[in-house]
Amino acid sequence: MLTQDQIQTISGGTVTDSHGDKIGKVGQVYLDDQTGEPDWVTVHTGLFGTSESFVPLQGATVEGDALRVAYTKAQVKDAPRVDVDGHLSPDEEQALYRHYGMASGGGTDDDASRQTRDAGTGTYAGVGRDTERDTARDTERDTAGDTTRDDMTAASGTRDTGDDAMTVSEERLHVGTERREAGRARLRKYVVTDQETVTVPVTREEVRLEREPITDANRGDALSGPELTESEHEVVLTEERPVVEKETVPVERVRLEKDAVTEETQVTEAVRHEELDAEGTHGTEATGRP
Repeated sequence: MLTQDQIQTISGGTVTDSHGDKIGKVGQVYLDDQTGEPDWVTVHTGLFGTSESFVPLQGATVEGDALRVAYTKAQVKDAPRVDVDGHLSPDEEQALYRHYGMASGGGTDDDASRQTRDAGTGTYAGVGRDTERDTARDTERDTAGDTTRDDMTAASGTRDTGDDAMTVSEERLHVGTERREAGRARLRKYVVTDQETVTVPVTREEVRLEREPITDANRGDALSGPELTESEHEVVLTEERPVVEKETVPVERVRLEKDAVTEETQVTEAVRHEELDAEGTHGTEATGRP
């Protein structure tokens, strides 16, 4: 049997069956009125978790944040539909006991029914009870339930309206889609430095000593100066050196675009339907699905 501390750890956790298959999410935990111990838990089942089924905590274990019950997934989904209103009536609890093949208090079925009526029923663990208010509410519900149950057919669980026809129902799948984040793409630019080599022609000046003999043509220039002197003559040499300049120019524009890709995916879910099996119809066959 689970403890109060373990109840807190499974709040909102996953419920798995006796084979380890996922059933649904933990809904509410109900306590026994007499002992205050956890007795029942509701499980959100169905395609979108809209259904809520009761399952006993007897034999259940806590594995991390998951609750593993001692019953199969099919048993839980086929459990009698009971209003999740914070309290189980004796009749509701007996219907659940019969579905799960349990005897309340460990006795026979007759003893179990009597013990449940005497001991009371489970109460929602998260709600404090006003004793007088709940007693009045339970009395009113039991009184109304006696009248209602008289109008219910035992075989089908539908109201007897005086109509001889029986309604046959089936479950149908309604599959939709939801949008969620699947990933992110990011466009980022960064600076990379490359070494680029360019060949540039450069010009420089060099000194070359040129000698010319004295001739009649240059004799006048040669004798125009003093006879013996000391002098210097200087020539400026130049050269070219590479000069580098850089400019930034745009080369292209890049952006991220999104494309919608439609794919086909399959959804598999168990659906239930009702079938007919008629007896005493004098040879007229009325079985199977409509």
